[in-house]
Amino acid sequence: MTTATLPPGPTAPPFLQGVYALTRPLRGLPRLRAKYGDAFTVHLPIFGRVLVISDPVEIKQLFLSGSELVENVEPNLGRLLGPGSFFALTGDEHRAQRKLLVPPFHGRRLKAYERIIEEETERELAGWPEGREFATLPSMMRITLNAILRAVFGAERAGRARAQFGARGESSAERAGRARAQFGACGEGSAAGAEFDELRDLLPRMVTYASRLAVLPLPPRDLGRWSPWGRFLEMRRRYDDIISRLIDTADHDPRLDDRNDVLALLLQSRYEDGSRMSHSDIADQLLTLLAAGHETTATTMAWAVERLRRHPSVLAELVDEVDAGGHALREATILEVQRTRPVIDGVGRQVKADHLRIGRWTVPRGYNIVVAISLVHEDEAVFPDAKAFDPGRFVDAKPDLYQWIPFGGGTRRCIGAAFANMEMNVVLRTLLRDFRLLPTDAPDERWRSRGVANAPAKGGLIAVRRRSAPPVPAVSQAQQPPVGAVHPPAGGLTGGAPGFVESPDDQHPVHP
Repeated sequence: MTTATLPPGPTAPPFLQGVYALTRPLRGLPRLRAKYGDAFTVHLPIFGRVLVISDPVEIKQLFLSGSELVENVEPNLGRLLGPGSFFALTGDEHRAQRKLLVPPFHGRRLKAYERIIEEETERELAGWPEGREFATLPSMMRITLNAILRAVFGAERAGRARAQFGARGESSAERAGRARAQFGACGEGSAAGAEFDELRDLLPRMVTYASRLAVLPLPPRDLGRWSPWGRFLEMRRRYDDIISRLIDTADHDPRLDDRNDVLALLLQSRYEDGSRMSHSDIADQLLTLLAAGHETTATTMAWAVERLRRHPSVLAELVDEVDAGGHALREATILEVQRTRPVIDGVGRQVKADHLRIGRWTVPRGYNIVVAISLVHEDEAVFPDAKAFDPGRFVDAKPDLYQWIPFGGGTRRCIGAAFANMEMNVVLRTLLRDFRLLPTDAPDERWRSRGVANAPAKGGLIAVRRRSAPPVPAVSQAQQPPVGAVHPPAGGLTGGAPGFVESPDDQHPVHP
């Protein structure tokens, strides 16, 4: 029998360790590292005894371990998002569904999404006030929610519904009623107007609830509809009803083969044995995409605003680059925001083999291993002058995906990483093109836990002035692509800067 070899850690009672982890999740990690080194053992709520690691060599070994050795460990996210979601699936089932969902979020399809995101950004920014501070997180949430809805259900369908029934100040019931009154009891307009509007009303509250419940233990018994879990389940039932109607409508669409939205692609996709995804699995995966493609990206954009207002020299260079039609510094800035302000605390795996050898440690079956993202990103041996906000470190330098890990890694790396980076690129480009951000000498905004994600405590405060239209950068004849050529959109979203090149995990996601 192999003897477990684990690093030391705090000896406080598990309850006290759990309270500390929930109330001081980021502040506590550097103190533990200072005391115990780059690996230590702690007791965390839900996860139990956990090996925390932050050495890139050990992280790489963990991420490259096959599913016969380790599996995902997200117990509550699997319960919240459903048994057909990525967070609940394991082994062959996970690989099979991931293979079906990779195409919509990579390669040339990203080009089509850029227009959607720019439209949503312009629509939201049109209502921004000038000369006074306000939180950007609500705006970023609306941009990312509307963008992912349009990507998942179809740009034109969701876009028309938003234009027709998206007036601010009305409740979802009022807008849905107006949709039905205009289009009648049936027809595409009625479904689009009512159902997309219901989702826009429901999903932000649902994601907020799920994010907070994900870090809390499951209650020992059902406490009914008035408990937090009961209220979430009520929202989930409403979501399932809406999605069921949208799936049924799409499944009977005679033009389904001509559509390229995610829902249409899932309905047309087939496993290797020729079978289709069940409607319940589609509903679970769509909820995963809608939740994951909404909150974390919006939170990162709020952090980007918070960082840039406190670094005016970087901000000035970014504006000059936007006016010149460039993109390298902007892409590097997004990478640096994700390094210095990661919105997720850690990435977890559970040992399935009898034991797992990770670097210096022998970890027994059933033990959980968590990669502490912030400890890696703040390690001076990995990122010199790690506390400094310096996008230049990523200009002409591709990040090592076992050191820079805001999207996790290995076969569990976020399937929407390329989409998220593209989306942040477009939002930031549009913001800098249309507005002048006013710098501030205010202290850095503190971290505030939203459950799963860590957001700026004041919501990423911004103050802006509208810019006059900058000159359009000249393009020489030699630079012009031939008519009809397929090429990345302006800004190099699917290529160009080394930091945005797809990783081997993106290209071959179904292999460990």
